[in-house]
Amino acid sequence: MAFNTTNSAAVIEQEVYSRFIVENLHDGLLPDSFSRNVADFGSGERLNIPVIGSATVQDVEEEVPMTYNAIDTGRVYLNITDYVGDAWSVSDILRQDGYMVESLMSERAKEGTRALQEHFETRFFEAANAGQTATDPNTINGFAHRIGSSETSDLATLDHFRQMKLAFDKAKVPQGGRVAFVDPVVEATLNALFTMTAPTSGSTFNFNFEGLVRNGFERDHRFVASIFGWDVWTTNYLPRGDFTGVSDADGTTSETISGAVANIFMCIGSDSTKPVMRAWRMPPKTENRRNFELKRDEYDIRARFGLGVQRTDTLGVLITSASNY
Repeated sequence: MAFNTTNSAAVIEQEVYSRFIVENLHDGLLPDSFSRNVADFGSGERLNIPVIGSATVQDVEEEVPMTYNAIDTGRVYLNITDYVGDAWSVSDILRQDGYMVESLMSERAKEGTRALQEHFETRFFEAANAGQTATDPNTINGFAHRIGSSETSDLATLDHFRQMKLAFDKAKVPQGGRVAFVDPVVEATLNALFTMTAPTSGSTFNFNFEGLVRNGFERDHRFVASIFGWDVWTTNYLPRGDFTGVSDADGTTSETISGAVANIFMCIGSDSTKPVMRAWRMPPKTENRRNFELKRDEYDIRARFGLGVQRTDTLGVLITSASNY
């Protein structure tokens, strides 16, 4: 039997949809520069990563033995946790009688792509938030890295950005590559506090952050401003809910903030400072088959990946209202 474009339509469409999904999914995901790619995690479901503590300098005297200090070690873990996908089909009857079926299929592929993008970004921020102890200020060198708003209606303020900057400074986090992801409600609050100039041609990006963002990310996320060294972006996929045991920056109070959002602060200057790590066990892959019993063409896309926190000193969380501005 000779194969041609008439009797091999499903194969041709599969190639078109596969290329479309993979290209657009890659373009819309959080840029690779936001997390560390654990390339050596090629098998198994859990990766153990050793962590070495800091060294301490001691005074030395002539002909006096030095103190041999043990090396503090620990471990962080990365699990392959997400196996997700999307599937759809088109029947022969729909192909025969339907109107603009190919346009419908193209739009269906777009929706599948968008759903996977949103899932990955949601899981990224969930992993960052889960990397901290929820009911603790997560103090490092005496300064909290997890704080909640104590303002009326739990609003965000500029002072929160100042406090988070100080916490990162005291944790000896590099100045370059500091970014903050906030809910659009927080942006609305900031808009009421001061007048911002809309960015043009990337001119208002922090020097150390410029060039780390791809066009796809820019299309789906709004750059707000640089505040106290933080390049602030908006996203709708931050963790939401009721947060208990939330402390002020000085750790003096603890409260429950209901109907709140966890805004994420991090340093992504290099792989050694990025708080979040990722591993793709199976990048998004599209397949199709012919269902002869049901007389339809079936398509599906699947992916497996894991996200985890490799360090907490370059990670901060600010809990604010998800509705009040």
